[in-house]
Amino acid sequence: MNIVVTGASAGIGFEVVKKLSSNGHRVLAIARRKTELQKLQRECLLENPDAKVFIWDTDITSIDENTITSYFTQIEFDQVDALLNNAGLLINKPFLELSKEDWTNIYSVNVFAVVNLVKLLHPYLLKSNHKHIVNISSMGGVGGTSKFVGLSAYSSSKGALGILTECLSEEFKLDSIKVNALALGAVQTEMLSEAFPDYQAPLLPKEMAEYVEWFVVNGCKYFNGKIIPVAVSNP
Repeated sequence: MNIVVTGASAGIGFEVVKKLSSNGHRVLAIARRKTELQKLQRECLLENPDAKVFIWDTDITSIDENTITSYFTQIEFDQVDALLNNAGLLINKPFLELSKEDWTNIYSVNVFAVVNLVKLLHPYLLKSNHKHIVNISSMGGVGGTSKFVGLSAYSSSKGALGILTECLSEEFKLDSIKVNALALGAVQTEMLSEAFPDYQAPLLPKEMAEYVEWFVVNGCKYFNGKIIPVAVSNP
């Protein structure tokens, strides 16, 4: 399958790309940091010399139709079977200290970039028999779960992503495109460590990536329009 993964330069995205490529999928890994993407490509080739991992160092908030067309032609991606919207921005700051720029930045990455990429890749998904969009949300974006001081912008953006997921599953029913969200619990990623230096999460990125990779490939057989909690804590 041809699979697009954003936020691929670190954490869960990095490990998911490795899993996908080791299982023979052609993967387009997108992130801003070229050096880390090149490292990812090398590691994939070490695990599977036949790995087909293409890297694109770009800001997902600035991707447009021309750049998509040009890059997909270059790597011969005539269709997209699955899209994993994994890129995210987390700012840990009390509500009263959040600036308008903070809110704009978080929603630009966590919501608006997803909207844009889904619209741009829709024609490529239509060509596939698989057609799965997976959005990485957060337990903090699910109603009725524990909330934390400093995460009002992040959690509310992930809540918006969850509702968007449900809406898109209805919008795309006639296209047979399945759309789901995984609301992840805490994972010891670089992003989490920067926001909460003293906190130790119960799962490593590699561990969570095993489930995410399976879900991207197989989840559309069982789910559509679902926000699925993936956490070892309750609620």
